[in-house]
Amino acid sequence: MTEPLLTLVVPCFNEAHRLAATFDGLASLRRCLPFPVEVLLVDDGSDDDTAAIAARLGADLPGFRLLREPHRGKGGALRAGVLASRGSFVFLADADWSMPPEQVLAFLPPALVDFDVAIASREAQGAIRHGEPLRRHWLGRGFNRLVQLAVLPGIEDSQCGFKCLTREAAQTLFSEARTEGWAFDVELLMLARRQGLRIREIPIDWHYRADSRLRPGRDGLAMARDVVRLALRHRVIARWQRRSERSGDLRASLDCPRES
Repeated sequence: MTEPLLTLVVPCFNEAHRLAATFDGLASLRRCLPFPVEVLLVDDGSDDDTAAIAARLGADLPGFRLLREPHRGKGGALRAGVLASRGSFVFLADADWSMPPEQVLAFLPPALVDFDVAIASREAQGAIRHGEPLRRHWLGRGFNRLVQLAVLPGIEDSQCGFKCLTREAAQTLFSEARTEGWAFDVELLMLARRQGLRIREIPIDWHYRADSRLRPGRDGLAMARDVVRLALRHRVIARWQRRSERSGDLRASLDCPRES
């Protein structure tokens, strides 16, 4: 396979029951794309038949690779896939295809240019949510409010699983990111902002899936804890950078020759 323009990275954990639909989505997307595509399905240490079924379904899919990893969490699985990717653009996709596959085109040139990180948004103007229970919606908005207050003001939907990055941005950010659980999105976007990368929010059609792996109770508390940790780490780093800058300015003034 020649070097692909696009790599799709799909993390999976115990997804045997819906991999047929996952591969239907991949096949549908490939029919829309007139260029080489690499598909990396990352098995995050599943203890069901995910790997075996994925290997069978992917055998006839051009550019498909199965990566088997120990169980770390969604962030860890995505990191493994991104760092193994070869595409000029890297698209992160959820196995449930809660976003219509053809909408991937909205994240790529010529539809989208001048970006480093493009994130799917269920809140941007033009986005449509389908079938989401009200309680689940407000839990999500509450978490986003916490994220905005703590570390990412102005980003309306950090948690949607569909994201597109340029190869350079993907390799840089995932080399530095350390969060392996659900809050990896927050750290990824924090790092992108810290590095001055161009972030775009893209409105999508989003369909609620009742069998989502995210458990609002336990996972929500873990995500909130991780966001607080990221916020504290961010403030420590920012304080250290300010001190370094002040020290650098002081050294520069002391080294500057005085006028006679």
